[in-house]
Order: sequence, then structure tokens, then C-alpha cells
Amino acid sequence: MNVTLSIDERVVAEARRIAASRGTSLNQLVRDYLHDLTRTDDAEAVVARLDALWGEETYRSEFSWTREEVHRRS
Repeated sequence: MNVTLSIDERVVAEARRIAASRGTSLNQLVRDYLHDLTRTDDAEAVVARLDALWGEETYRSEFSWTREEVHRRS
């Protein structure tokens, strides 16, 4: 899909310089940025699901630990 954007010339020039230094194109930088931006929502959904799973279970040891046992170094 083609998209038309209005971007300040100085910003485009600097972005092209950065792209060149990374061995890529401005177009690819924009695609990568938008891809990463949309993946963030997926990551947030995974974190929310993990939080929910942690809330469903209690994780306890079968026995009590003393302070000395917890801080003992091998």
C-alpha cells in the first residue's frame, strides 16, 4: 500500500542519513517503525495475559524457609 505523508524536509534529510548509515532505505525505516509500533499492542496483550495467569495461581513452597537458609551462600 502506498501512503503519502507530509514531513519537514530537514527531518526527511536526517532520516535518509540515518537510513544510509544503517544500510537501508527511508522506506524500510518507516516500515520497520510501523511494524514495531503495531507489535507493541501484541506485547501488551501477552503481558496482560501473563499477569492474569499469575493472579489465578498461588506459588508457595512446600515448607518454610528460615532467613539464614534464604541468604546462605554456597
